[in-house]
Amino acid sequence: MKQKVAVARTVKAEYPREAPYDPSERFPEYPFDRISNDENYVYVQVRELFRLLGCDIDNYNTPGWNPLGLLIEPGMTVLLKPNFVRSRHYEEKDPYAMITHPSVIRAVADYVWVALRGEGMIIIADAPQYDGNWQELMELTGLERVRDLYNNKREGACEIRDLRNYWSRKRHFPSMLIDLPGDPAGSVRINLGKESAVCEVADPKLLYGAVYHRQETVQNHSGERQIYELSGTVLNADVVISIPKLKTHKKVGVTLNIKGLVGASTNKNLIVHYSLGSHKDGGDQYPPNHFTPMEERIIKTERWMYDTFLAKRSVPLEYIHRSIYWLHGKLLKPLGVGVEKKKRVLDVGNWYGNDSAWRMAVDLLKIIVFCDACGKLHKQPQRRLFSVIDGIIGGDNRGPLEPDPVGAGLLIASGNYLAADIVATRMMGFDPLKVKTLNYLLNEEGWDYGVRDLEEIEVVANDGEVRNCLSDKKNRFAAFRPHPGWVGHLEI
Repeated sequence: MKQKVAVARTVKAEYPREAPYDPSERFPEYPFDRISNDENYVYVQVRELFRLLGCDIDNYNTPGWNPLGLLIEPGMTVLLKPNFVRSRHYEEKDPYAMITHPSVIRAVADYVWVALRGEGMIIIADAPQYDGNWQELMELTGLERVRDLYNNKREGACEIRDLRNYWSRKRHFPSMLIDLPGDPAGSVRINLGKESAVCEVADPKLLYGAVYHRQETVQNHSGERQIYELSGTVLNADVVISIPKLKTHKKVGVTLNIKGLVGASTNKNLIVHYSLGSHKDGGDQYPPNHFTPMEERIIKTERWMYDTFLAKRSVPLEYIHRSIYWLHGKLLKPLGVGVEKKKRVLDVGNWYGNDSAWRMAVDLLKIIVFCDACGKLHKQPQRRLFSVIDGIIGGDNRGPLEPDPVGAGLLIASGNYLAADIVATRMMGFDPLKVKTLNYLLNEEGWDYGVRDLEEIEVVANDGEVRNCLSDKKNRFAAFRPHPGWVGHLEI
């Protein structure tokens, strides 16, 4: 049976402005009294996605239409997992090129509410990057007003959870870290052992995770010790609905559902990002011959300083590190002893030759699909999954953290994360078979993700060109630009 992926286009590539993002049209199945005067193209097209997929099609356009009824049963716990990496775009561009817009979350949540029939719970949860200000994020998105909409109907019906254990206002320095309560459902440690794709990295001693204390990454990803810490909230959910952003990614090519599962991890330092050094060193940190010999020496010196001063999580050692950097900036940089800023863009694994990061993305999908709530790996799927990708405003070029906005006007949905990511990648104008994560998952022996070939995916859309997107080898569709480190290695 083919995996269906629906693609819908909005009339305009814009979001409604006012929380809680009510629809501007009273649909027969709509469960609330609230209607907005602000045109809501998003709600209309989320609804259209369900129609295209044939969800409860016999009851479409009637008060009894329940498009998620086969996925969600009353009494279940349903997790909505957006992409909330940061609370602001550091280049002052549209933040919704970077994060999921809450109007998409609201539209999906309404149909979850219909399916739950007054029983169960909706949880909206993510673990943003360490420098994401959660309160600022809530103020930006108005998401608490969406939560209150359901809780005013039934107390405790909806929660919003920041899954992180800490955050920092600026840098990941020991003196700047602020403790957070963390996931109320705790964390689950999972050892994928020999089933981990990270097992195949050339030299695990070179691995780097999310932050400076690299030895934690190495200790947890050596040989058959391949450990992750995942959110208990995520693993305990009966249904996980991923609502990621359509955007590029500097380390794996595209973000979407699979790479977006990093937001389910409660210890990002167990998430492999790259391996130190160039290929001649056994690493994939930067392309061959990208830096001059002097620049390479500077980068290796910086790495030694991270390991010596910052990895210890000591405030006094942190200030020694800061002092050395200050002296370098004052005394050596004016003499030309430094690394060109534009060259830094391709450092830390930000290029097509990164052979580490895609492996952890594969592992995360394996966990979400096949690990039970206790972290035990099974051969059969352990929870129900669905996806709605927010590409109304997408992000290209320097994604995922500093993307340029792209008014793509796209929403993409499927009950299969791999199929959805393949179609989304193609709609961005890229070749999904050039994305290592996707290619590996299509061919991984012993594990069935529901898709083995592009021909096993059926694209449903109102547009004939879109329906044939996977067989069309020329159309660039939304024409996203890859990250600079991927130019010439991702496009169709």
